[in-house]
Amino acid sequence: MESMIQKIIILTIPVLLAITLHEFAHGWVANRLGDPTARLLGRLTLNPIKHLDPIGTLAFFLTGMIGWAKPVPVNILQLKDPKKDMMLVALAGPLTNIFLATVSALFLKFLSITGLTYNLSLLPVIRPIYMMAQASVMINVGLAIFNFIPIPPLDGSRILTGLLPYRQALTFSKIEPYGFMILIGLMFTGIVHMLISPVVYLIVGILLGGRF
Repeated sequence: MESMIQKIIILTIPVLLAITLHEFAHGWVANRLGDPTARLLGRLTLNPIKHLDPIGTLAFFLTGMIGWAKPVPVNILQLKDPKKDMMLVALAGPLTNIFLATVSALFLKFLSITGLTYNLSLLPVIRPIYMMAQASVMINVGLAIFNFIPIPPLDGSRILTGLLPYRQALTFSKIEPYGFMILIGLMFTGIVHMLISPVVYLIVGILLGGRF
């Protein structure tokens, strides 16, 4: 029970930051490209409560790697160049998570270089912060790679649609009504974890210099 409470405490801040900034990035880029929908609906905010999906958030705490938030609404018809701009909006979320993972890894490096992690008097404060930064690297890389999967409603499907020629993009878009069920099926069978885990651990290993 104590270890579960400790895990929740350590993961809470990294999860909230990862989810909030991911969705905020989508809304911010969409707003910049001509679609104010997220802003008008109060989703262009750093308030995590506006972005949390209960099941997706629980998934983060259970897996420490995979989860999701409430998607930011985007009206593709209001974008200046719908096909290209929707791809940019989709890219904004995962790239923000990669940025957060990199910042967290650099912070860990800073703690190590300065010797703060070995200061016994500061250990009660530094240790939880260190563990949160480690969790942040894993969570943000996991969220980014998970979202790159090209299955609706994940960002990867929007990115792939933007890259495909018009006719192929139209054909691909026909799987959207079934995308969520396909994704749930792949998650429950463990296929998603099997596919993305090697990539996640490779990137995390690079960011942390093999220390994780």
